[in-house]
Amino acid sequence: MKLLGILLLIIVFFGSFLLGFGVRAKELGIKLYDIGDASSLPILTGTNSFPTVSGQGVIAVDATSNVTLYEKNADMQLYPASTTKIITALVSLDYYKHDQVLTVFNPAVDGQKMGLVTGEQMTFLNMLNGLLIYSANDAAVTLADNYPGGREAFVNAMNAKVQDLHLDHSHFANPVGLDDSTQFTTARDMVRVAEFAMRNPTFAGIVGTKEKIITDQTGKFSYDLSNVNQLLGSVPGVIGVKTGFTEAARENLVTDVNRDNHDVFITILGSEDRFGETTELINWIYGSYSWKSVTYAQKMVGMLLK
Repeated sequence: MKLLGILLLIIVFFGSFLLGFGVRAKELGIKLYDIGDASSLPILTGTNSFPTVSGQGVIAVDATSNVTLYEKNADMQLYPASTTKIITALVSLDYYKHDQVLTVFNPAVDGQKMGLVTGEQMTFLNMLNGLLIYSANDAAVTLADNYPGGREAFVNAMNAKVQDLHLDHSHFANPVGLDDSTQFTTARDMVRVAEFAMRNPTFAGIVGTKEKIITDQTGKFSYDLSNVNQLLGSVPGVIGVKTGFTEAARENLVTDVNRDNHDVFITILGSEDRFGETTELINWIYGSYSWKSVTYAQKMVGMLLK
């Protein structure tokens, strides 16, 4: 009985400490993952063997607890290709209003394009749809060209956003995703930025859209956009986020999948089969992990009684 009383006093003490720390952390803007009230922890319970993937950098993270579910070279610096456009979108969302009209200045760029023409005008929201649904490179450069200071200033804003999000192993040289020795990221950084981006309803809505028709301001030009992410609508629970490909980068894919209210972010960089390997990882994760509720008190008592 005496031992139980001591344990209860310890729990109360640590509970008060954690509460005070939580308040202070909130004041400092530090994000804390609450494993007590309304969340749960993923526990590996399945006996299935770990998937073998060709991706050079891979990670899967439970969004609620921040627990890593799978990783392979998650901090290896690799070419991001068009997953870059997640950062491009975030910088654009920070600056432009949805109905702001942008002008196409110089749409000439390598890779995937909508077919924008010089002098054409289009709302920011339509341009953002072109960027994220169709992965249009001419949309990316137009967003950068309309930014105060042009493309150079836009790229500087991209790297400022990288610092704000504490993406410690990423740097960008262009808004498109074209290969460059100073354009690199990691699987871990891409999961972090995707998790942040998906909190924005506009971003989340667009990357979850399979098809959309957009027009310029005159209605003369229209564009039938089809999402290049083959997992949308074909793999249950997939709700975004972004594909990427260049010859040097190989196949990249950042994915947000939610099944039974368990949200998981997956990044595969440098893959030979991004869609197949991401699907394999999704099925393995939800077949091998169980989410168990854990409270602060349960966790502390369990530690004390070990």
